[in-house]
Amino acid sequence: MKKKQLFSFFFSLAAVLGFAQNQNKGKETETKKWKYEPNFMVGVDVLNTGVSFFSDRKLYQGFVSSRIKGNIHGIIEAGFESNVYQKNGYDAKATGPFVKLGAFYMLAKDPENEFNGFYGGGKFAGSFYTQEYMAVPVRGFGGSSSSVSFPSSTQSSYWIEGTIGGRVQLFESDFFIDVNLQPRYLLFTTKQDEIQPMIVPGFGRSSGKFGMGFAWSIAYKF
Repeated sequence: MKKKQLFSFFFSLAAVLGFAQNQNKGKETETKKWKYEPNFMVGVDVLNTGVSFFSDRKLYQGFVSSRIKGNIHGIIEAGFESNVYQKNGYDAKATGPFVKLGAFYMLAKDPENEFNGFYGGGKFAGSFYTQEYMAVPVRGFGGSSSSVSFPSSTQSSYWIEGTIGGRVQLFESDFFIDVNLQPRYLLFTTKQDEIQPMIVPGFGRSSGKFGMGFAWSIAYKF
């Protein structure tokens, strides 16, 4: 009888230990599956930087992205823009930095290099800038028109934007070409004397809520 009880005890103990080991293996597998492996790609928009030398718009921007899991990549963009708006009687300028935070999904990728391919995603962005109106059109008595000026002031604007683009590796190096379109929608902006801003650094030059951006960047993968 004692032998039978002893055998049952050892059998039960072995079963418990085996179950616990399987659970630990499952947790280890799950932990390993979700483990983030540090990887970074840093890029600079060379197209807009080059155009800045020949236009009133001075735009310098870059990004840092990282593959979070599978086809999902996180991205942070930052930059600085200075621009003027001289149209329909307005004469304004704005200068300041901007930052964008978001993610994109690799829609199609090269089986030999998971960083090559086409992607789509979205970002939330904000800009904190200084603007000045040298002339704002005002309709006077009897249909006459004139303009008024406003002193320099600090404003902020926030928007969302999509991103549709692609990346391709340069030969066998760690350098990539990254090209993307950025349709934008202005969510909120502060105003000076209830005047809709004509320029928002990072968003562009527009008197409406919709805008479009474009970037052609050289990136390096660490």
